[in-house]
Amino acid sequence: MNTENRIADFTKTVLDYIKSKDMKSLKLLLNSSNEVDVLEMMEDLSYENQAITYRLLSKDLALFVFERLDTGDQHRLIRSFTEDAAIEIIEELDPDERVRLFDEMPAAFVKRMLAALSPEEREMTNLLMGFKVRTAGHIMTPEYVRVSRNLSVAEALEKTKIHVREKEMIYTIYVTDDARKLEGVIPLRDLWIAEPSAKVGDVMQEVTAQVSTDTDQEEVARLLQLLDWLAIPVVDNENRLVGVVTIDDAIDILEEEATEDILDSAGFADADSEADRSEVLINGSLWKIWKVRLPFLLATMGLGMISGLVIDGFEETLEAMIGVAIFIPLIMGMGGNIGTQSSTVFARGLVLGHIQIKNFATPFLKEVGIGLSIGLLVGVISGLVATFWLGIPMLGLAVGLAMTVTMTTAAMLGFLVPYVLVRLKADQAAGSAPIITTLKDLVALLIYFGCISLFLGNLM
Repeated sequence: MNTENRIADFTKTVLDYIKSKDMKSLKLLLNSSNEVDVLEMMEDLSYENQAITYRLLSKDLALFVFERLDTGDQHRLIRSFTEDAAIEIIEELDPDERVRLFDEMPAAFVKRMLAALSPEEREMTNLLMGFKVRTAGHIMTPEYVRVSRNLSVAEALEKTKIHVREKEMIYTIYVTDDARKLEGVIPLRDLWIAEPSAKVGDVMQEVTAQVSTDTDQEEVARLLQLLDWLAIPVVDNENRLVGVVTIDDAIDILEEEATEDILDSAGFADADSEADRSEVLINGSLWKIWKVRLPFLLATMGLGMISGLVIDGFEETLEAMIGVAIFIPLIMGMGGNIGTQSSTVFARGLVLGHIQIKNFATPFLKEVGIGLSIGLLVGVISGLVATFWLGIPMLGLAVGLAMTVTMTTAAMLGFLVPYVLVRLKADQAAGSAPIITTLKDLVALLIYFGCISLFLGNLM
Protein backbone atom coordinates (compact mmCIF):
# COMPACT_ATOMS: atom_id res chain seq x y z
CA MET A 1 0.00 0.00 0.00
CA ASN A 2 1.42 3.40 -0.95
CA THR A 3 1.82 6.23 1.56
CA GLU A 4 -1.17 8.22 0.32
CA ASN A 5 -3.56 5.28 0.68
CA ARG A 6 -2.10 4.35 4.07
CA ILE A 7 -2.64 7.86 5.45
CA ALA A 8 -6.15 7.96 3.97
CA ASP A 9 -7.04 4.69 5.70
CA PHE A 10 -5.45 5.89 8.94
CA THR A 11 -7.44 9.13 8.81
CA LYS A 12 -10.68 7.26 8.13
CA THR A 13 -10.07 4.98 11.13
CA VAL A 14 -9.38 7.99 13.37
CA LEU A 15 -12.58 9.70 12.20
CA ASP A 16 -14.58 6.51 12.79
CA TYR A 17 -13.29 6.36 16.38
CA ILE A 18 -14.16 10.02 16.93
CA LYS A 19 -17.65 9.50 15.50
CA SER A 20 -18.26 6.49 17.75
CA LYS A 21 -16.66 8.35 20.70
CA ASP A 22 -14.31 5.42 21.31
CA MET A 23 -11.53 7.56 22.79
CA LYS A 24 -9.77 4.63 24.47
CA SER A 25 -9.20 2.81 21.18
CA LEU A 26 -8.28 6.07 19.44
CA LYS A 27 -5.66 6.90 22.06
CA LEU A 28 -4.14 3.43 21.76
CA LEU A 29 -4.05 3.69 17.95
CA LEU A 30 -2.47 7.14 17.90
CA ASN A 31 0.28 6.42 20.38
CA SER A 32 1.23 3.12 18.75
CA SER A 33 1.46 4.63 15.24
CA ASN A 34 4.40 6.10 13.37
CA GLU A 35 4.88 9.74 14.41
CA VAL A 36 5.15 10.96 10.79
CA ASP A 37 1.88 9.19 9.92
CA VAL A 38 0.21 10.88 12.90
CA LEU A 39 1.49 14.28 11.71
CA GLU A 40 0.22 13.77 8.15
CA MET A 41 -3.11 12.50 9.44
CA MET A 42 -3.48 15.53 11.74
CA GLU A 43 -2.94 17.89 8.80
CA ASP A 44 -5.95 16.30 7.05
CA LEU A 45 -8.35 16.77 9.97
CA SER A 46 -10.74 19.63 10.60
CA TYR A 47 -9.83 22.10 13.36
CA GLU A 48 -12.30 20.52 15.74
CA ASN A 49 -11.05 16.98 15.16
CA GLN A 50 -7.43 18.15 15.41
CA ALA A 51 -8.15 19.46 18.91
CA ILE A 52 -9.85 16.20 19.94
CA THR A 53 -7.06 14.03 18.54
CA TYR A 54 -4.21 16.15 19.87
CA ARG A 55 -5.35 15.82 23.47
CA LEU A 56 -4.94 12.03 23.24
CA LEU A 57 -1.29 12.09 22.15
CA SER A 58 1.54 11.25 24.51
CA LYS A 59 3.70 14.18 25.60
CA ASP A 60 6.62 13.41 23.27
CA LEU A 61 4.36 12.69 20.29
CA ALA A 62 2.30 15.82 20.98
CA LEU A 63 5.43 17.97 20.96
CA PHE A 64 6.70 16.34 17.75
CA VAL A 65 3.40 17.03 15.99
CA PHE A 66 2.92 20.54 17.35
CA GLU A 67 6.39 21.74 16.30
CA ARG A 68 5.78 20.61 12.72
CA LEU A 69 2.26 21.94 12.20
CA ASP A 70 2.02 25.25 10.35
CA THR A 71 1.64 28.34 12.48
CA GLY A 72 -2.07 28.70 11.72
CA ASP A 73 -2.84 25.21 12.99
CA GLN A 74 -0.66 25.81 16.06
CA HIS A 75 -2.55 29.02 16.78
CA ARG A 76 -5.95 27.32 16.58
CA LEU A 77 -4.82 24.38 18.73
CA ILE A 78 -3.41 26.65 21.43
CA ARG A 79 -6.70 28.56 21.59
CA SER A 80 -8.50 25.25 22.24
CA PHE A 81 -6.25 24.37 25.22
CA THR A 82 -6.66 25.31 28.83
CA GLU A 83 -4.06 27.86 29.91
CA ASP A 84 -2.11 25.25 31.88
CA ALA A 85 -1.99 22.93 28.87
CA ALA A 86 -0.89 25.81 26.62
CA ILE A 87 1.90 26.73 29.03
CA GLU A 88 3.11 23.12 29.13
CA ILE A 89 3.36 22.92 25.34
CA ILE A 90 4.94 26.37 24.90
CA GLU A 91 7.55 25.66 27.59
CA GLU A 92 8.72 22.62 25.61
CA LEU A 93 9.08 24.43 22.28
CA ASP A 94 12.47 25.56 20.97
CA PRO A 95 12.89 29.33 21.51
CA ASP A 96 12.69 30.20 17.79
CA GLU A 97 9.54 28.08 17.35
CA ARG A 98 8.04 29.73 20.43
CA VAL A 99 8.73 33.23 19.08
CA ARG A 100 7.25 32.36 15.70
CA LEU A 101 4.06 31.24 17.44
CA PHE A 102 4.00 34.33 19.67
CA ASP A 103 4.22 36.55 16.58
CA GLU A 104 0.75 35.29 15.61
CA MET A 105 -0.85 35.50 19.06
CA PRO A 106 -2.60 38.39 20.84
CA ALA A 107 -0.29 40.52 23.00
CA ALA A 108 -2.20 39.79 26.21
CA PHE A 109 -1.88 36.04 25.70
CA VAL A 110 1.85 36.33 24.93
CA LYS A 111 2.38 38.37 28.09
CA ARG A 112 0.69 35.68 30.22
CA MET A 113 2.66 32.88 28.55
CA LEU A 114 5.97 34.69 29.02
CA ALA A 115 5.29 35.23 32.70
CA ALA A 116 4.59 31.50 33.12
CA LEU A 117 7.83 30.33 31.47
CA SER A 118 10.86 29.28 33.46
CA PRO A 119 13.43 32.09 33.92
CA GLU A 120 15.86 30.50 31.44
CA GLU A 121 13.24 29.99 28.71
CA ARG A 122 11.81 33.47 29.32
CA GLU A 123 15.26 35.03 28.94
CA MET A 124 15.93 33.24 25.64
CA THR A 125 12.48 34.13 24.31
CA ASN A 126 12.79 37.80 25.27
CA LEU A 127 16.19 37.89 23.60
CA LEU A 128 14.72 36.83 20.25
CA MET A 129 11.61 39.00 20.58
CA GLY A 130 13.85 42.01 21.18
CA PHE A 131 15.16 41.86 17.60
CA LYS A 132 13.33 43.33 14.66
CA VAL A 133 10.80 40.99 13.04
CA ARG A 134 12.03 39.25 9.84
CA THR A 135 15.67 39.48 10.81
CA ALA A 136 18.21 36.79 11.67
CA GLY A 137 18.08 37.82 15.33
CA HIS A 138 14.33 37.25 15.50
CA ILE A 139 14.34 33.79 13.91
CA MET A 140 17.61 32.36 15.29
CA THR A 141 17.88 29.80 18.07
CA PRO A 142 20.18 30.55 21.01
CA GLU A 143 20.53 26.80 21.60
CA TYR A 144 23.93 25.86 20.21
CA VAL A 145 27.17 24.39 21.58
CA ARG A 146 30.26 26.59 21.91
CA VAL A 147 33.70 25.68 23.19
CA SER A 148 37.03 27.41 23.81
CA ARG A 149 39.96 26.91 21.45
CA ASN A 150 42.11 25.98 24.47
CA LEU A 151 40.08 22.89 25.31
CA SER A 152 41.27 19.46 24.22
CA VAL A 153 39.16 17.53 21.71
CA ALA A 154 38.25 15.07 24.50
CA GLU A 155 37.01 17.91 26.71
CA ALA A 156 35.05 19.44 23.84
CA LEU A 157 33.37 16.11 23.11
CA GLU A 158 32.44 15.71 26.76
CA LYS A 159 30.86 19.16 26.77
CA THR A 160 28.96 18.33 23.58
CA LYS A 161 27.55 15.14 25.13
CA ILE A 162 26.22 17.11 28.08
CA HIS A 163 24.22 19.38 25.74
CA VAL A 164 22.95 16.73 23.30
CA ARG A 165 19.42 16.67 24.71
CA GLU A 166 18.99 20.36 25.48
CA LYS A 167 20.48 22.11 22.43
CA GLU A 168 18.82 22.31 19.03
CA MET A 169 22.04 22.56 16.99
CA ILE A 170 24.79 20.07 17.88
CA TYR A 171 26.01 19.06 14.42
CA THR A 172 28.34 22.05 14.28
CA ILE A 173 30.39 23.16 17.27
CA TYR A 174 31.27 26.86 17.48
CA VAL A 175 34.58 28.07 18.86
CA THR A 176 34.56 31.37 20.76
CA ASP A 177 36.80 33.29 23.14
CA ASP A 178 35.79 34.23 26.68
CA ALA A 179 33.84 37.22 25.35
CA ARG A 180 31.87 34.91 22.98
CA LYS A 181 33.57 36.36 19.89
CA LEU A 182 33.38 33.82 17.09
CA GLU A 183 36.76 32.32 16.17
CA GLY A 184 36.00 29.12 14.25
CA VAL A 185 33.75 26.11 13.73
CA ILE A 186 34.16 22.33 13.98
CA PRO A 187 31.73 19.87 12.34
CA LEU A 188 30.79 17.25 14.92
CA ARG A 189 32.17 14.51 12.65
CA ASP A 190 35.59 16.17 12.56
CA LEU A 191 35.56 16.44 16.34
CA TRP A 192 34.81 12.72 16.69
CA ILE A 193 37.70 11.61 14.44
CA ALA A 194 40.29 14.08 15.81
CA GLU A 195 42.95 12.97 18.27
CA PRO A 196 41.49 13.29 21.80
CA SER A 197 44.63 15.06 23.04
CA ALA A 198 44.64 17.64 20.22
CA LYS A 199 43.59 21.22 20.99
CA VAL A 200 40.33 22.56 19.57
CA GLY A 201 42.24 25.51 18.12
CA ASP A 202 44.37 23.14 16.06
CA VAL A 203 41.45 21.29 14.43
CA MET A 204 38.87 24.04 14.07
CA GLN A 205 37.99 25.52 10.67
CA GLU A 206 37.80 29.14 9.59
CA VAL A 207 34.37 30.78 9.69
CA THR A 208 33.64 31.29 5.98
CA ALA A 209 30.17 32.78 6.38
CA GLN A 210 28.11 34.39 9.11
CA VAL A 211 25.22 36.84 9.39
CA SER A 212 24.44 39.66 11.77
CA THR A 213 21.35 39.93 13.94
CA ASP A 214 19.83 42.57 11.64
CA THR A 215 20.34 40.62 8.38
CA ASP A 216 17.04 40.13 6.54
CA GLN A 217 15.61 36.64 7.08
CA GLU A 218 15.22 35.96 3.34
CA GLU A 219 18.88 36.80 2.75
CA VAL A 220 19.83 34.38 5.54
CA ALA A 221 17.66 31.63 4.07
CA ARG A 222 19.08 32.12 0.56
CA LEU A 223 22.62 31.99 1.95
CA LEU A 224 21.94 28.76 3.82
CA GLN A 225 20.42 27.28 0.68
CA LEU A 226 23.45 28.34 -1.38
CA LEU A 227 26.00 26.99 1.10
CA ASP A 228 24.02 23.79 1.75
CA TRP A 229 24.75 24.09 5.50
CA LEU A 230 22.66 22.80 8.39
CA ALA A 231 23.05 26.12 10.25
CA ILE A 232 24.73 29.51 9.98
CA PRO A 233 26.07 31.52 12.94
CA VAL A 234 24.50 34.83 13.93
CA VAL A 235 26.70 37.51 15.52
CA ASP A 236 26.01 40.93 17.02
CA ASN A 237 27.71 44.21 16.14
CA GLU A 238 30.79 43.21 18.15
CA ASN A 239 31.11 39.83 16.42
CA ARG A 240 29.87 37.98 19.48
CA LEU A 241 28.02 34.75 18.77
CA VAL A 242 24.39 35.07 19.87
CA GLY A 243 22.66 32.24 18.00
CA VAL A 244 22.31 30.19 14.83
CA VAL A 245 19.69 29.97 12.08
CA THR A 246 18.96 26.34 11.15
CA ILE A 247 18.06 24.90 7.75
CA ASP A 248 14.51 23.94 8.79
CA ASP A 249 13.80 27.59 9.58
CA ALA A 250 15.33 28.60 6.25
CA ILE A 251 12.97 26.30 4.36
CA ASP A 252 9.95 27.76 6.17
CA ILE A 253 11.15 31.30 5.39
CA LEU A 254 11.63 30.61 1.68
CA GLU A 255 8.10 29.19 1.47
CA GLU A 256 6.63 32.17 3.31
CA GLU A 257 8.54 34.72 1.23
CA ALA A 258 7.54 33.02 -2.03
CA THR A 259 3.89 33.13 -1.01
CA GLU A 260 4.11 36.79 -0.03
CA ASP A 261 5.79 37.67 -3.33
CA ILE A 262 2.88 36.09 -5.19
CA LEU A 263 0.33 37.98 -3.10
CA ASP A 264 2.19 41.27 -3.59
CA SER A 265 2.35 40.68 -7.33
CA ALA A 266 -1.36 39.98 -7.36
CA GLY A 267 -2.05 43.15 -5.41
CA PHE A 268 -3.07 41.48 -2.16
CA ALA A 269 -2.08 43.31 0.99
CA ASP A 270 -1.10 40.29 3.03
CA ALA A 271 -1.49 36.55 3.45
CA ASP A 272 -4.68 36.96 5.44
CA SER A 273 -6.52 38.37 2.42
CA GLU A 274 -5.59 35.34 0.30
CA ALA A 275 -6.56 33.06 3.17
CA ASP A 276 -9.92 34.87 3.27
CA ARG A 277 -10.42 34.24 -0.46
CA SER A 278 -9.66 30.57 0.01
CA GLU A 279 -11.99 30.42 3.00
CA VAL A 280 -14.80 31.87 0.87
CA LEU A 281 -14.24 29.35 -1.94
CA ILE A 282 -14.14 26.41 0.48
CA ASN A 283 -16.51 27.30 3.31
CA GLY A 284 -18.36 30.41 2.13
CA SER A 285 -22.07 30.75 1.42
CA LEU A 286 -23.45 29.77 -1.98
CA TRP A 287 -23.91 33.43 -2.94
CA LYS A 288 -20.30 34.36 -2.10
CA ILE A 289 -18.96 31.41 -4.06
CA TRP A 290 -21.15 32.40 -7.01
CA LYS A 291 -19.71 35.92 -6.94
CA VAL A 292 -16.17 34.56 -7.35
CA ARG A 293 -16.72 31.69 -9.77
CA LEU A 294 -19.79 32.50 -11.85
CA PRO A 295 -18.41 35.53 -13.78
CA PHE A 296 -15.58 33.41 -15.22
CA LEU A 297 -17.97 30.62 -16.19
CA LEU A 298 -20.47 32.97 -17.83
CA ALA A 299 -17.67 34.63 -19.80
CA THR A 300 -16.35 31.28 -20.99
CA MET A 301 -19.90 30.15 -21.86
CA GLY A 302 -20.03 33.07 -24.28
CA LEU A 303 -16.73 32.01 -25.82
CA GLY A 304 -18.03 28.45 -26.02
CA MET A 305 -21.00 29.64 -28.05
CA ILE A 306 -18.58 31.33 -30.43
CA SER A 307 -16.88 27.93 -30.83
CA GLY A 308 -20.29 26.55 -31.82
CA LEU A 309 -20.64 29.28 -34.42
CA VAL A 310 -17.25 28.33 -35.84
CA ILE A 311 -18.36 24.69 -36.28
CA ASP A 312 -21.67 25.87 -37.77
CA GLY A 313 -19.78 28.05 -40.24
CA PHE A 314 -17.91 25.00 -41.52
CA GLU A 315 -20.97 22.76 -41.71
CA GLU A 316 -20.59 22.34 -45.48
CA THR A 317 -16.95 21.32 -45.02
CA LEU A 318 -17.92 18.63 -42.50
CA GLU A 319 -20.67 17.33 -44.81
CA ALA A 320 -18.33 17.24 -47.82
CA MET A 321 -15.61 15.27 -45.99
CA ILE A 322 -16.78 13.43 -42.91
CA GLY A 323 -13.17 12.44 -42.09
CA VAL A 324 -12.50 16.05 -41.08
CA ALA A 325 -14.69 15.64 -37.99
CA ILE A 326 -12.75 12.60 -36.74
CA PHE A 327 -9.77 14.69 -35.65
CA ILE A 328 -11.61 17.58 -33.94
CA PRO A 329 -11.69 15.89 -30.46
CA LEU A 330 -8.03 14.84 -30.82
CA ILE A 331 -6.76 18.31 -31.64
CA MET A 332 -8.91 20.01 -28.98
CA GLY A 333 -7.97 17.38 -26.38
CA MET A 334 -4.21 17.56 -26.98
CA GLY A 335 -4.37 21.36 -26.82
CA GLY A 336 -6.17 21.06 -23.50
CA ASN A 337 -3.60 18.63 -22.12
CA ILE A 338 -0.58 20.80 -22.85
CA GLY A 339 -2.45 23.93 -21.76
CA THR A 340 -3.15 22.32 -18.38
CA GLN A 341 0.49 21.26 -18.06
CA SER A 342 1.68 24.79 -18.80
CA SER A 343 -0.70 26.45 -16.34
CA THR A 344 0.42 23.96 -13.66
CA VAL A 345 4.08 24.72 -14.39
CA PHE A 346 3.33 28.46 -14.13
CA ALA A 347 1.42 28.15 -10.83
CA ARG A 348 4.06 25.95 -9.21
CA GLY A 349 6.93 28.11 -10.47
CA LEU A 350 5.21 31.22 -9.11
CA VAL A 351 4.64 29.63 -5.70
CA LEU A 352 8.23 28.39 -5.40
CA GLY A 353 9.77 31.65 -6.61
CA HIS A 354 11.16 30.18 -9.84
CA ILE A 355 9.03 32.61 -11.87
CA GLN A 356 9.04 36.31 -11.08
CA ILE A 357 6.21 38.46 -12.45
CA LYS A 358 8.63 41.27 -13.31
CA ASN A 359 10.79 38.85 -15.35
CA PHE A 360 7.89 36.97 -16.96
CA ALA A 361 9.20 37.13 -20.56
CA THR A 362 12.04 34.63 -20.13
CA PRO A 363 10.05 31.66 -18.73
CA PHE A 364 7.14 32.55 -21.05
CA LEU A 365 9.26 32.37 -24.21
CA LYS A 366 10.86 29.15 -22.98
CA GLU A 367 7.43 27.59 -22.45
CA VAL A 368 6.32 28.65 -25.94
CA GLY A 369 9.45 27.00 -27.34
CA ILE A 370 8.69 23.82 -25.38
CA GLY A 371 5.12 23.87 -26.66
CA LEU A 372 6.38 24.24 -30.23
CA SER A 373 8.83 21.35 -29.89
CA ILE A 374 6.20 19.02 -28.41
CA GLY A 375 3.64 20.24 -30.93
CA LEU A 376 5.95 19.44 -33.84
CA LEU A 377 6.56 15.92 -32.58
CA VAL A 378 2.87 15.18 -31.90
CA GLY A 379 1.89 16.96 -35.12
CA VAL A 380 4.13 14.76 -37.26
CA ILE A 381 2.80 11.61 -35.59
CA SER A 382 -0.87 12.62 -35.88
CA GLY A 383 -0.38 13.80 -39.48
CA LEU A 384 1.11 10.44 -40.49
CA VAL A 385 -1.71 8.57 -38.73
CA ALA A 386 -4.33 10.69 -40.54
CA THR A 387 -2.63 10.14 -43.90
CA PHE A 388 -2.38 6.33 -43.62
CA TRP A 389 -5.77 5.97 -41.92
CA LEU A 390 -7.86 7.85 -44.49
CA GLY A 391 -5.44 7.79 -47.43
CA ILE A 392 -5.60 11.56 -47.92
CA PRO A 393 -2.12 13.14 -47.65
CA MET A 394 -3.45 16.70 -47.67
CA LEU A 395 -5.75 15.89 -44.74
CA GLY A 396 -2.74 14.48 -42.90
CA LEU A 397 -0.84 17.71 -43.59
CA ALA A 398 -3.76 19.80 -42.30
CA VAL A 399 -4.09 17.68 -39.15
CA GLY A 400 -0.34 17.78 -38.45
CA LEU A 401 -0.02 21.53 -38.92
CA ALA A 402 -3.18 22.23 -36.91
CA MET A 403 -1.92 20.01 -34.09
CA THR A 404 1.45 21.78 -34.01
CA VAL A 405 0.00 25.30 -33.99
CA THR A 406 -2.78 24.41 -31.52
CA MET A 407 -0.40 22.85 -28.98
CA THR A 408 2.03 25.76 -29.25
CA THR A 409 -0.81 28.24 -28.75
CA ALA A 410 -2.25 26.25 -25.83
CA ALA A 411 1.14 26.18 -24.09
CA MET A 412 1.34 29.95 -24.55
CA LEU A 413 -2.17 30.43 -23.11
CA GLY A 414 -1.31 28.20 -20.15
CA PHE A 415 1.28 30.77 -19.07
CA LEU A 416 -0.34 33.92 -20.40
CA VAL A 417 -3.86 33.64 -18.96
CA PRO A 418 -2.90 33.18 -15.27
CA TYR A 419 -0.25 35.90 -15.70
CA VAL A 420 -2.86 38.35 -17.00
CA LEU A 421 -5.24 37.43 -14.16
CA VAL A 422 -2.48 38.09 -11.63
CA ARG A 423 -1.74 41.46 -13.21
CA LEU A 424 -5.45 42.33 -13.19
CA LYS A 425 -5.64 41.33 -9.51
CA ALA A 426 -8.27 38.69 -10.33
CA ASP A 427 -8.60 35.30 -8.66
CA GLN A 428 -6.54 33.01 -10.88
CA ALA A 429 -7.58 29.93 -8.87
CA ALA A 430 -11.17 30.35 -10.04
CA GLY A 431 -10.48 31.88 -13.46
CA SER A 432 -7.47 30.29 -15.12
CA ALA A 433 -8.83 26.83 -15.97
CA PRO A 434 -12.19 27.86 -17.52
CA ILE A 435 -10.65 30.67 -19.57
CA ILE A 436 -7.72 28.56 -20.81
CA THR A 437 -10.03 25.65 -21.72
CA THR A 438 -12.52 27.77 -23.65
CA LEU A 439 -9.95 29.92 -25.42
CA LYS A 440 -7.97 26.83 -26.37
CA ASP A 441 -11.06 25.14 -27.84
CA LEU A 442 -11.98 28.22 -29.87
CA VAL A 443 -8.43 28.69 -31.15
CA ALA A 444 -8.09 24.97 -31.95
CA LEU A 445 -11.23 25.03 -34.09
CA LEU A 446 -10.18 28.18 -35.94
CA ILE A 447 -6.71 26.77 -36.61
CA TYR A 448 -7.98 23.36 -37.71
CA PHE A 449 -10.65 24.61 -40.06
CA GLY A 450 -8.23 27.21 -41.37
CA CYS A 451 -5.75 24.44 -42.24
CA ILE A 452 -8.55 22.36 -43.80
CA SER A 453 -9.55 25.31 -46.00
CA LEU A 454 -5.92 25.92 -46.93
CA PHE A 455 -5.03 22.37 -47.94
CA LEU A 456 -8.38 20.83 -48.89
CA GLY A 457 -10.40 23.80 -50.07
CA ASN A 458 -10.39 22.56 -53.65
CA LEU A 459 -12.02 19.29 -52.58
CA MET A 460 -14.91 20.87 -50.70
